[in-house]
Amino acid sequence: MAFATTSDGVKLFYESAGQGTPIVFVHEFGGNHWSWEPQLNYFSRRQRCVTYAARGYAPSDIPDDVEKYSQARAAADIVAVMDAAGLGKAHLVGLSMGAFACLHAAMRFPERVLSAVVAGIGYGSEKKHEAYFRANAQQVADAIQQRGAESFAKTYAESASRVQFQDKDPRGWALFAERLSRHSSLGAANTMRGVQMRRPSLYDLEAELSALAAPLLVVCGDEDDHSLLPGIFLKRVVPRSGLSVLPKSGHTLNLEEPEMFNRLVAEFIAQVEAGRWGPRDPRSNPAEIMRAD
Repeated sequence: MAFATTSDGVKLFYESAGQGTPIVFVHEFGGNHWSWEPQLNYFSRRQRCVTYAARGYAPSDIPDDVEKYSQARAAADIVAVMDAAGLGKAHLVGLSMGAFACLHAAMRFPERVLSAVVAGIGYGSEKKHEAYFRANAQQVADAIQQRGAESFAKTYAESASRVQFQDKDPRGWALFAERLSRHSSLGAANTMRGVQMRRPSLYDLEAELSALAAPLLVVCGDEDDHSLLPGIFLKRVVPRSGLSVLPKSGHTLNLEEPEMFNRLVAEFIAQVEAGRWGPRDPRSNPAEIMRAD
C-alpha cells in the first residue's frame, strides 16, 4: 500500500495504474478511492491514473480534530498525493466534494494543474440556500455521529439526487450504499463539519475564478438541482470553461453514467492536450442576440 504524507502529518492512501499523462481522480463525500473504478479501468489503458482516499476515509488517516479538515487542506492534499506519486503536473477529475477540491487546487496551485473536470459541483453555493445547506449539513453530521455510518448509509444514499442512480442501476447503487456504510463515522462527521459546512460559496470567489487560467470542464446532471445554477455560473465566469449537462441524471455521475462520463472526460483531455480548449470566442457576445448590421 502506498501513502502520501501531508504537510500536517496526515497519511493518505493512494493507488496508481497505467502509464502516460497523469490524471488524478478525487472522490466525493459519499465515495472513496473505489468510486473511480470505472474511470481507472478505462483511462489507465493509455494514461497514468492516480486516486486516493481523502483524510477521514480509511485506509487514510482519520484525524480526531475537526480543525484538521478544511477546503484548503483538501486542495493541498491533492498536491501531496501528486508529490508522493512523482507527478509534476496532472489533469484533475473530481466529483462533488472532490470537484471543489480540484477547483481550489487549480486556483491555489496553477503550476501543477493541466486541466480540471468538476462534476456535481455547487452544493452550498447558492446564496438563497446557503443557510439551509449549512443547517442541513450539521443535521447530517449529527445523524452520522449518533446513528453510525452503517445505519445512516441508506438514508443518505436515497437523497433526492441519488435516487436517479438507484432507478437506473439498482445493483450499482446497492454496491455504492454498501460501501458507504463502511465509512468511518468520525471521519464522515468531521468531513461534513470541517469541509462541507465551511467551504466558501462559488459566488464569493468570482474574482479568483475569473482569473483561473486552467481549462475547466463542468459536468452536472439535469436532476442534480443544486449543481445546475452554480455550473452555469462557472461557465460564465471561468475563461476556459465548458459545461455539459447529462439528461435524466443525478449527483453520482461517474457511477450513474460511466460510459457517457468517460467519453466527455476523454474528449475534454484530448482537446486540452491538442491546445484546442481555449477561452470563449470574443465574437460570441452573450449580450447580443442576432446581428443586425
